[in-house]
Amino acid sequence: KKAFFSIRPTAALFAVTSVHVQCLASPSLFSRRGHASWTGTTTTTSTLRGGQSTAWFGGRQNKKEASSTAIRSTTTSPADTIMSLSPAEKLDGLRKLMKDQGIGIYLVPSDDPHLSEYTPEAYKRRGFISNFQGSAGTAVIALEGKALLWTDSRYWNEAGLDLDADCWTLQKQGLPSTPTISKWLAEQALAHYQEHKTPLKIGIDPYVFAASFPKEVEGALEEAADDVSDEEGAQIGQLVTIEANLVDEVWGEARPPVPLSPFRVHPLEYAGKSLADKVEEIRKEMESKKATMSVFCTLDDVAYLFNMRAKGDVDTCPVGIAYATVTKDTVSLYCDEAKVSSPEVQDHLSEVTLKPYDSITSDIAAHCEASRKNRVWLDKGRANFAISNVIPPKSLVDAQNAVVPMKACKNEAELAGMRTAHIQDGAAMAEFMAWLEDTIVNEGRSVSEVEIDEKLTGCRAKQPGFLEVSFPTIAGVGSNGAIIHYRAEESSDLMKYLDKSNPILIDSGGQYVFGTTDVTRTWHFGEATTEFVDMYTRVLKGNIGMDEMVFPENTPGFVLDVYARRWLWDAGRDYGHGTGHGVGAALNVHEGPMSISPRWGNKETLKLGMVTSNEPGYYADGEFGIRIENLLEIQPAKEDSSDEKKFLKFAKLTMIPIQKNLIDVSLMTERELDWLDDYHEEVMKKVGPLLPKDSPAMAW
Repeated sequence: KKAFFSIRPTAALFAVTSVHVQCLASPSLFSRRGHASWTGTTTTTSTLRGGQSTAWFGGRQNKKEASSTAIRSTTTSPADTIMSLSPAEKLDGLRKLMKDQGIGIYLVPSDDPHLSEYTPEAYKRRGFISNFQGSAGTAVIALEGKALLWTDSRYWNEAGLDLDADCWTLQKQGLPSTPTISKWLAEQALAHYQEHKTPLKIGIDPYVFAASFPKEVEGALEEAADDVSDEEGAQIGQLVTIEANLVDEVWGEARPPVPLSPFRVHPLEYAGKSLADKVEEIRKEMESKKATMSVFCTLDDVAYLFNMRAKGDVDTCPVGIAYATVTKDTVSLYCDEAKVSSPEVQDHLSEVTLKPYDSITSDIAAHCEASRKNRVWLDKGRANFAISNVIPPKSLVDAQNAVVPMKACKNEAELAGMRTAHIQDGAAMAEFMAWLEDTIVNEGRSVSEVEIDEKLTGCRAKQPGFLEVSFPTIAGVGSNGAIIHYRAEESSDLMKYLDKSNPILIDSGGQYVFGTTDVTRTWHFGEATTEFVDMYTRVLKGNIGMDEMVFPENTPGFVLDVYARRWLWDAGRDYGHGTGHGVGAALNVHEGPMSISPRWGNKETLKLGMVTSNEPGYYADGEFGIRIENLLEIQPAKEDSSDEKKFLKFAKLTMIPIQKNLIDVSLMTERELDWLDDYHEEVMKKVGPLLPKDSPAMAW
């Protein structure tokens, strides 16, 4: 790398009384009131020569002389050396770079520039620096002491096993005793200021943090600054955005390349709505918002809008790395040209303007520059800070974008594809379970978690339209079932073998051309303990309780969550994850904006056509895990249910049997037992025709 910084539009230079947001970037492509104006050139040693800059924040204008800043890149280590770095050596390398930048704390999130849940290997920086491979978490590295990792309850067990205890401390996000990252940063900044009388510099890569994050930090710093007794309006912290990611410098040549997998056209028979129709709907919404440009940053939004999918950019997610914008006259797709080179895709995009991936920020800035009347519709919750920061506040329309509700509420073609995918998934699971039961019970052979994963994927691969799994399969034997997002690996000391002495939790799914599946079942081929049977039955009762709900339209998901937990609560038990998440139609297995969870922050209402999971569970650390998950589609309830309100209900998509000999029938009501019989009859009716009459799968 010749330069430490890539040449991108600069972000704004903000100044407030208690926190200073500083951006170290390349020369700006724009200059107007409300944005920092830089003049100068960038050399191969990445020297930035700043001129007069103007910062605008909260209605006050502050002029500062920008001093000359010289940043030089470090020498990249050979790949074989990088691969052999210990956890301590990785942190030492990062801290050296932090010292060079004058940074006291550096933050490394899980995100890529599109805030994806599952990220391409090239963007798994948090995994590289910490060795924790879970899909959610943020690493916080200070110059001294142990580094910290924040992650939620789904990953506490996994993180505890992955992190080097000599170098890292796990912060159990969500516990009352665990501060938020912003609060912790504010505490550190206050202590640093009281000791040194200088602001603590906190470094971030603006392309991998949500647009809302700096405001969270600013608020925490402002509140903490009130505790400085001898000064009013003390500036205790500076948030410094560095466009060259420091972890990449440590990773060096061993860092995987950014993928360039080609897009393919998603057929209209499965999409149900053309690109032109979607753009027309977006433009109508833009008129109501008085917006002149809509920006789409998340990969599933872009894939949905353009009726395109890809395989290879993000494992298990049929999306491609790209941005998109829609204006009154144009539709633009920002991606590498290699992704759209096929004749079919070129024809599909004949009315679309194709642009270089890195030009998204400059194009948005230019649109804002073109007229003071131009307004950009950007959902800041689905955009990175670097992009949002080129939009002047008066030009920003910050609201849920028009694609999100379209994508969440499936049309009839999408729902038909989802139903087909789940029936075929049921046939694959029947073949797999017949094999697994025969192997364990009749042959008496123990089977590794890895072999189980591979065999299940092989059964799915036989089904028409199968592309890949929809997420890494979780196959947890015994105590591994209590690790909510466990992934078996041959080289791991954790890997177990299934026999008749232990249960297994299998959470898996498939990506098909026409739909996406996600199912969890818990099995036991031996004698289960009384506690296991009791907990299994209560989890099943919670699943049935959610499934049978009839509710008014516009009901938030958190209102229903208690119905899945009721029977566990009766026994003084609970589970730490949500009960339901949205699922995409031949798209990401986790999709917003709705959720069913005890967390009241998401007030998105449940709507007709949405698809959600229903997955109560129970986890005994060090012993076993239980989860029973079906996917459900939201349908109208009886038309005559009310003259004043429309009511909705759930309909089952998942067509896979539930193990009956693990149920304590004495805890079940007649209605619940009828539900179970009716469900199995439906499974037989829909899946049976796909199975050979005399096959082991049909017998199972």
